[in-house]
Amino acid sequence: MAYSDRELLARIIRCEAGGEGQNGMKAVATAVMNRVRVSYGEYRRIGQGNLRNIIFQKGQFDCATSVLGGMPNPQTIWANPPTEVHYQLADWALAGNRLFTVGASLWYFNPFVPECPYYFPVNRTGSFQVRVNQHCFYNPTELYSET
Repeated sequence: MAYSDRELLARIIRCEAGGEGQNGMKAVATAVMNRVRVSYGEYRRIGQGNLRNIIFQKGQFDCATSVLGGMPNPQTIWANPPTEVHYQLADWALAGNRLFTVGASLWYFNPFVPECPYYFPVNRTGSFQVRVNQHCFYNPTELYSET
């Protein structure tokens, strides 16, 4: 049985940001939904406004991959069922809400160091917007429109 959008988003929120508190989970939900709603570039072309396409786009979310670096990935959306708070946050994001400090961010990652690099990913399609707990968030640069 395929997961609904609500279930998929709740699972990605839990897996990607379950230890980041309410704002951290809202920030991740916002970035994921920004990818769904962006009107240009790679995520529009590949995602076509579909949450499932965004989450399962190859190389985007470690939590949507059962194998990482040739080894089984123990932390996946399938192994970490959501709780009520994750469903509430999924409903919040699916209703069009967003954490405004995240802006138009399409990317986030945990650098495991105190400072966030100014550009991410390495192709410089994103520039630093804000840090929320352990994750750095990145808004699209002009280069993103060429993807």
